[in-house]
Amino acid sequence: MVARIVKLGSERIADEGLRIGTVRRPPRGVPKAEFSSHNWYDVWFPNLSPSAEIVPLALHATTEAEWNAFAKKYRAEMATHDNTHTIELLAALSHHTNFSVGCYCEDESRCHRSILRALLKEKGAKIA
Repeated sequence: MVARIVKLGSERIADEGLRIGTVRRPPRGVPKAEFSSHNWYDVWFPNLSPSAEIVPLALHATTEAEWNAFAKKYRAEMATHDNTHTIELLAALSHHTNFSVGCYCEDESRCHRSILRALLKEKGAKIA
C-alpha cells in the first residue's frame, strides 16, 4: 500500500486507488460528474492546496530564491493544526491503502505537490 503524487488529468495506473485533488479550483469546463472519469480526481480536497494569497508566488517563481520563498510560506500553511492532522492521517493511510494526491502543474519540481510529497515522507508515508 502506498501514496502516489500525480499530475491531475494524467492516466491512472493500476491499483492507484482514490485520487485526491489538492487544488484550489476544479478543472475548468469539465462537468463535476466527469471529474473522476476524465482522471482529474475522485475527491476534491483544497485544504492541502496553497492559499490564493501565495499561489502567485509559485506561478511567478523563476529563481531558486523565489521558489524557496513560496515553499516556506506553503510549509507554514501546512503546519497549522488541521493541516498537520490531515497530513498525518494521509501518511498513516499510506500503510493501509493505495491513494494518490495531485495538482494540475506540468512540472512537479515547481508545484506544491513536490512539497506535499516531502511533508508526507516526513510524517512516515509510504510513497511510490
